[in-house]
This record gives sequence, structure tokens and C-alpha cells, in this order.
Amino acid sequence: MIDFKNISKKFGKLQVLEQVDLTVDKPGIYAILGPNGSGKTTLIKCLLGMTIPTSGHIFVDGQQTKGKWKFRSQISYLPQIANFPKNMTANELLRLIKNLRNQPSNEHSLIEVFGLRPYLDKKMGTLSGGTKQKVNLVLALMTDNPIVILDEPTSGLDPLALIELKKLIKIEKTKGKTILITSHIMSLVEELSDEIVFLLEGKIHFRGTVDALKSTTQTKNFDEAIAQILKTSHV
Repeated sequence: MIDFKNISKKFGKLQVLEQVDLTVDKPGIYAILGPNGSGKTTLIKCLLGMTIPTSGHIFVDGQQTKGKWKFRSQISYLPQIANFPKNMTANELLRLIKNLRNQPSNEHSLIEVFGLRPYLDKKMGTLSGGTKQKVNLVLALMTDNPIVILDEPTSGLDPLALIELKKLIKIEKTKGKTILITSHIMSLVEELSDEIVFLLEGKIHFRGTVDALKSTTQTKNFDEAIAQILKTSHV
């Protein structure tokens, strides 16, 4: 279980999150949506301990995370932007992260899924953005953890890799995991999500299923529903 209690975060005078209360108490796929600057990535970084909330508390399995680090071993994380060492090969990077995590790993099967075998001995600085993202996905998914966080996982992926990613996410869900996803690809969100959490200006404006969102906004498709939330929030 993940529990955000009254989370606020300010960077200087900029209020990025404001009194966010969010409890994820059962397995499934939860899409955290919102326009750029709405606080999605900041909320995730607060959970991971990469950003310290200005106020509020976060709990994982009932244990407060502030000042702790062991809970992170339960989390698989794909960052939105991964700055890899340019002079390391993909293989060296995979070995490094595997050794740091010190957990059983299935990187070999993921390497085959994403067709990375020809790129393993190439330096990260020479790889295309899409290939780097595939390496990023292998790093995130190669260990078996109960919480999976994917921040914009589709960035730079070709259609075949996107299909494989969706298959992998569905497999992770069948294992009873809690999966948090941020994405601007609404078709991915609509296909995979059990629940949507829509953030706007640091506050939660909607939480529920895709069907509930359509019903609330009286729209027929998901894109229109999201657009309607944005319109009504500025009225």
C-alpha cells in the first residue's frame, strides 16, 4: 500500500503540490495524468525520496518513508529522463545496476524482448534515444518488485517496442503488483489503467476509472474527457 498524506511541495515561491491525499491500497495499474507542470513527476520523486515534501507524510506498507531507504528495494523505477554515463556500454550499465540492486534479475529475457543484443557492447553515448529508452526499461523491469513506477515509459519507442511494453505491463499486473504510470499517450492509459488520478496545478481533480471519467464529464471518448476536465478547471 502507498499512502500520500497531505503532501505539499514548494520550490521557492512555486507551489508544485498542494495538500495531496492519495491512497493506493490494492494492486493494479494507476495512471497519474495531468498537463506539464501539474506535479506528476514531483509526486513520484517524493515517494522515492528524491524530493523531500515541504509538508505531509508518505507511507509504504504502513511505514513512514521519511529518513528511510530500505523501502526503495521494493520499487522498480523508470525515470522520465535517464542520464546514462556516455562512455559505459549498455552491458556494463546493466551489470552495474544488477550488482547495486543485488536481486534476482531477468535482464536476458528483456534484452531479447526489446532486441537489444546487437547494442550491448556499444557505448550509451552512441545509441539512439529509442534504444536508450529500451535499456532504461530493462533496468527498470529486470528485478521483481511489488511496486513499479514508470514515468513516461513510451518516450522514443517504436510501435513494435510499444506493443511489447504493453504486454510486459500486463504481465506485471497479473503478478499482483502496484503499477504507477505517467504518460501523454492517452490510448495507452485507456487500454491499461484500472484507475486514473488527474493532477492539475498540484491538486487532484479526479480519481476513478476511465468509464467514470467519461460519465462525469458526459463525453464519449477518453481524449474528450481529459479535455473537458482541463476546460472546466479554468472556468
